[in-house]
Amino acid sequence: MINFRCKPFHELTASQLYAIMALRQEVFIVEQNCPYLDADGKDFRGWHLMGHDDDGKLVAYARLLPKGVSYEHFPSIGRILTASVARRTGAGKALMKNALDYMEQLFPGENIKISAQTYLRSFYESFGFIVSGEEYLEDDIPHYPMVR
Repeated sequence: MINFRCKPFHELTASQLYAIMALRQEVFIVEQNCPYLDADGKDFRGWHLMGHDDDGKLVAYARLLPKGVSYEHFPSIGRILTASVARRTGAGKALMKNALDYMEQLFPGENIKISAQTYLRSFYESFGFIVSGEEYLEDDIPHYPMVR
């Protein structure tokens, strides 16, 4: 079972922030072999949804951002990930359900925009996201803009 907690940046402990940054680097930089600057300055303005397993290990994460941070007219969900040990267990679905619930609390009635890796298009469509533009490369990985 995964226990979710969502905190604004200023409430994160140093240990929580370290776990978040380590997991983001493990998944997006090491696993995907994609060197890029993960610390993009947006974390300060966001909420950080953390999913911990029964042992207290961070295994799922998403960054929730208000309108005007990633997209001028939309709040967004980004840095969506599950640790390799949690994949194919339903953790990704639980993460997205929780992310959407928190987005509704934080930004009620707002449409949400994401930058979705192409291979996950149907996963995001299952949560009501619709492709809203042409496929593009972000850090050499194919993506679609999607809105819900």
